[in-house]
Amino acid sequence: MPPFRGLMVLPLSLAFLALTPAASSAPSVPPADAALALLVGRGGAPAAALLAREGGDIRYARTGAGIARSDHFRAGSITKTFLATVVLQLAAEHRLSLSDTVEEHLPGLVRGAGNDGRALTLRHLLTHTSGLYDFAADTRGTVPVTPRQAVRIALTHPPADRGRFSYSNTNYVLLGLVVDRVTGRPYAAEAERRIIAPLGLTGTSFPGARTSLPLPHGRAYTAGGTDVTALDPRVAGAAGEMVTTLADLNRFYTALLGGELLPPRRLREMLDTRAAHGAYGMGLFPSKLPCGTTVWGHNGRIPGSYVRTAATADGRRVLTFRVNTDAIADPGLEPALLAAEFCPRTP
Repeated sequence: MPPFRGLMVLPLSLAFLALTPAASSAPSVPPADAALALLVGRGGAPAAALLAREGGDIRYARTGAGIARSDHFRAGSITKTFLATVVLQLAAEHRLSLSDTVEEHLPGLVRGAGNDGRALTLRHLLTHTSGLYDFAADTRGTVPVTPRQAVRIALTHPPADRGRFSYSNTNYVLLGLVVDRVTGRPYAAEAERRIIAPLGLTGTSFPGARTSLPLPHGRAYTAGGTDVTALDPRVAGAAGEMVTTLADLNRFYTALLGGELLPPRRLREMLDTRAAHGAYGMGLFPSKLPCGTTVWGHNGRIPGSYVRTAATADGRRVLTFRVNTDAIADPGLEPALLAAEFCPRTP
């Protein structure tokens, strides 16, 4: 899913209206927890949950039925942050260069309808500036495809302007193939070896073609109410197949932004948004909140699930929220929730 831009501040007032205690002695409700309830009340989600972490302090909240703190769920495009981290680790090890062309690693694969892998670099893929068409626009995220099938679908369309930010899942499907070619192992195995195991992310996995979720898990629904708990993850592949938990996502982004996974130079590259004209770094994007604070993270949408993780630039404060559907009816609720969590409150 493309990054959320154009933050809307109007719903903030609605979120904070829910915070006024009935009496002065009543315990105060954290602003983000109150905003979370709106995802069900006005956002149309059956249930929502969040997990916030600041240093050693952890806070959990949920609203609606059918979601638990330890649930496994599909994370959609948050997969991209994991894959970008692996690619940048390989760059740090000099096993590839971000200036390498796609053709160098996947010869002859990207050709057709004006697309040419000889003119595209790995940096173009990481920053969504390749111009490659998004295969998921044709499959609508419901048709399981192999990586090469996904690329072939994209190559039936002419490219957008190279160098202009244009979010495309095809970019990260190609990066998954590049990791496979460079390491001799699937990108999922590399993510397991380099990220999941070292960080102890016991609830995170790459299911491949497995349609079931690990236990425990709740149910997942489309915006129309269809149960899609069982889903073939090949609808997204390297661009969004990952399954995870709230705690694992918070741990990952804390570690990533805190410098545990990348050398300082590579982390700076990851956070550099100049190639995408401020919209995107490499596998994550910034969101500037109304109070001036900028948070970093990614969102993920896949049938039956919408997830958002955001963190301060140093990773010390992080929030992940999820709903068990793939759409939020009011798009202003997400930025309102982030502002409620990360913007300081006045007494």
